[in-house]
Amino acid sequence: MLGLNKKDLQLMLIVTGLTMLAPFILNPFPESSGMAQFNAGYPDLMQRFVIFGIFAIGFNLLFGLTGYLSFGHAAFLGVGSYGAIWMMKLVTLNVIPAIFMGVIVAGIFSVAVGYICLRRSGIYFSILTLAFAQMSYALAYSVLTPITGGETGLQIKSTDRPLLSNLAEGETGRANLFGMDMRQSFELNVGDWLFTFNAGYYIAAVVMLIAFYVSIRIFRSPFGLMLRAIKSNQTRMSYTGLNPRPHTLAAFVISGMYAGLAGGLLVAMDTQVGPERMFWTASGEVVLMTILGGVGTLIGPVLGAGVIKYMENILSKINKDVLHEWFAFMPDGLEDFIVFLVYPFIGKGWHLTLGILFMLVVIFLPGGLVEGGQRIGKWIKNRGKAKDTGGSTEPAE
Repeated sequence: MLGLNKKDLQLMLIVTGLTMLAPFILNPFPESSGMAQFNAGYPDLMQRFVIFGIFAIGFNLLFGLTGYLSFGHAAFLGVGSYGAIWMMKLVTLNVIPAIFMGVIVAGIFSVAVGYICLRRSGIYFSILTLAFAQMSYALAYSVLTPITGGETGLQIKSTDRPLLSNLAEGETGRANLFGMDMRQSFELNVGDWLFTFNAGYYIAAVVMLIAFYVSIRIFRSPFGLMLRAIKSNQTRMSYTGLNPRPHTLAAFVISGMYAGLAGGLLVAMDTQVGPERMFWTASGEVVLMTILGGVGTLIGPVLGAGVIKYMENILSKINKDVLHEWFAFMPDGLEDFIVFLVYPFIGKGWHLTLGILFMLVVIFLPGGLVEGGQRIGKWIKNRGKAKDTGGSTEPAE
């Protein structure tokens, strides 16, 4: 079905189910509960889950399949965002042309960058991509200010009059899909729970599912097999008479277009762009997402993106007042001591928690969160077999 084998189809259905039911899954705690702090079912965060999932999926197509580690992928995210915002400012506020423009601009830029960077491999390739990303950031921040808006960035203003819009004088345009505002939401109250269904999230989610499906097809295609051969032993592949460069360049461009797609979606959800999207830390973040979830796996990058964005938006909001509320049942001295121990790992220190989690995954789960899930699945399966055989997995004599 859809060109997928049974296992891939099951994975696709699971991802589709989780994505469509996200407003319920990410709001497990009632609003009146103290644990509501950990709910993540609000539109802005859900949109970031799927958009950065797309970014990580595209990066994984390059790093996971070919082994080429790019430290400059945020440049394509930023370029795609600028392409999308200019499409909205000049032509139409409909998000579809803007998203396509983001993909096209990022694709063209990635051809130029990839043609130069792929002349080298290993750490030299990584440094070259980092250099291009930082040059792009510097250009966007200062040199190309008339195009990028410099430090303040770009956004849709009341003076903008897109060619295919019918805005009234002084009216500020809004991103839409054939008239449907991206911020439009429907709220459902069920008892003490509040579930929000946002139009922008579901549009981004559908795009993510399409991107995920395309990545599966690439992984299982002869092209994907060639990329794995490049990762395994590029020199041996060259000796067979096959030229790896067209394949690596194609993988680089596809990966850059995924980043442009994510950048276009970011603009569609929040119509403003700044050069900070191109900074080297943004490139490092997608590397962390992919490694944390599982390099070379299908669903790993999506999981990694979700974990990092969850920690960034949830753990960073917890402050000392919240901690004191949680541990108020303790004696005063013990309460202050527990808060003193926990506080460095949350709030502004959430990066410390992320760093510890990343180290634990790299040391104990080289295959990322996907490997952890596989180990748990095998353990449950072995326990079931042990029960069926009377407590032992050894065959009966």
